[in-house]
Amino acid sequence: MNGASLISTMLLSLDLHDERPLHEQAADAIRRAIAAGEVEPGDRLPPARDLAVAMQINANTVLRALRELREEGLLEFRRGRGVTVLRRPDPEAALRQKLRDLLDEAGRHGYGPDVVVEWIAAEK
Repeated sequence: MNGASLISTMLLSLDLHDERPLHEQAADAIRRAIAAGEVEPGDRLPPARDLAVAMQINANTVLRALRELREEGLLEFRRGRGVTVLRRPDPEAALRQKLRDLLDEAGRHGYGPDVVVEWIAAEK
């Protein structure tokens, strides 16, 4: 995937109405892109400054998100080479993140977890 596509994916993932800090949203957007195969292990991410400009957030916020993902073992920082994807997140962890995102979104609209469970059960 090229850097512009990754930036577009992450830009669409930020929600200024989301109560979570922007660095968490940015980390989740990158995590989802890796889990979905939009960014493969071995790929380099665009520079943090480019990501920050595209997402209209501070470069330090992007760096905080990247450090979080490095601590999770998803990214590697190399001086002079930028940030490289090491591995994909565990599929269960990725699904749990999607579930948390769904519950957060439902909560912002006034729906509790019980209602979401009912919706899921009705989809069977």
